[in-house]
Amino acid sequence: MARVAVLHNTLDGRGGADAVCLHVCEALQSVHDVTLITLSRSSLSDLNDLFDTAAAVRVHRPTGTRPVSQVFDAIPDRFGPALAPRSVLLRAAFSRLADRFDIAVSTANEFDLPVPSLQYVHYPQFNRRHAPAEAATRLDPLWSRLAGVGDRTLPANATLLANSAWTADDVNAIYGRRPTVRHPPVDPPSDPRPWAAREPGAVVLGRLAPDKRPLRAIRIVDGVREKGHDLHLHLVGSSSPMYDDYAGRVAAAAADRPYVHLERDAPRERVDHLLETHRYGLNCKPGEHFGMAVAEYVAAGMVAFAPDSGGQREVLDGRSDRLFDSTADAVDTVAAAVDAGDEPTLPRDRYASERFHAAVRADVAAVLSPSDSTTVRP
Repeated sequence: MARVAVLHNTLDGRGGADAVCLHVCEALQSVHDVTLITLSRSSLSDLNDLFDTAAAVRVHRPTGTRPVSQVFDAIPDRFGPALAPRSVLLRAAFSRLADRFDIAVSTANEFDLPVPSLQYVHYPQFNRRHAPAEAATRLDPLWSRLAGVGDRTLPANATLLANSAWTADDVNAIYGRRPTVRHPPVDPPSDPRPWAAREPGAVVLGRLAPDKRPLRAIRIVDGVREKGHDLHLHLVGSSSPMYDDYAGRVAAAAADRPYVHLERDAPRERVDHLLETHRYGLNCKPGEHFGMAVAEYVAAGMVAFAPDSGGQREVLDGRSDRLFDSTADAVDTVAAAVDAGDEPTLPRDRYASERFHAAVRADVAAVLSPSDSTTVRP
């Protein structure tokens, strides 16, 4: 049993990266002594309910976490969750605790850490000005330097994982090291309805945040309805204080349309019910690093649609009849599938959590070495 620190900058955004963190904790807690170190105010119980996980690990929040989180949450929506500076602070806090642990497992991208590590990269958080796919903020050089990776070099004793081949390519472009791809865990819901018994509606699952484009989803459904299809929409979004203003705009747009239903912070049972009983899943974020929501649609036996960019192309096997490059193209693509009566064809169990948990345990054991991974520590 090794002493494992799981590092995650913030769980308050309640997105796919946070689900991976909870699954990693759950995967490791039965075989190691696990401590989650995070600049996050969210409780494990609330997150377990949201992500249908059973993480029960020690949580360490560095001194000052609450006021720091409040400051970051007050940053206007258009600047996003400021993950890079949060990670700089988390790394500094961990450096004072590092000698208590045998290994660090980052579920919040790449770090320069003083102990052997396993690092799960959803998308590089530093040196993004060198990434081929995404723009960087003006402060990217500063955060990268403060994080200890300004020279684009990661520790030799860091093992890298990535959520998709697309992300792995960009990590390699920045750091000259290509991670092993470990797709995030997505379990099929237990009781999917047959296709003929499903409602002719679409579900959009994800944070109520500008990057997820829920307002674009509403415009797409507007357009499909204008083509004569009685399609309704469920926006099922986790909410966070950092996006309150934007979530208010989404709520106002939904309230103007009787066929758009907004369900904020829905319990997992309600999410699964919607996925099991509706035909279509829609994602609107371009350049999705993996596409947890898209994978959930596929796992639920839905016909899924997404922008033709990022890791979500892998989830949909690159199918041109499921991918779009603009709002108008999305309207045409969804309407064509409805017209044709298309049914799902992709396998539902492709990203089962049991596979992910077993792979993470094996990855940690490989970093520790077989002898260390089974030695009981005092």
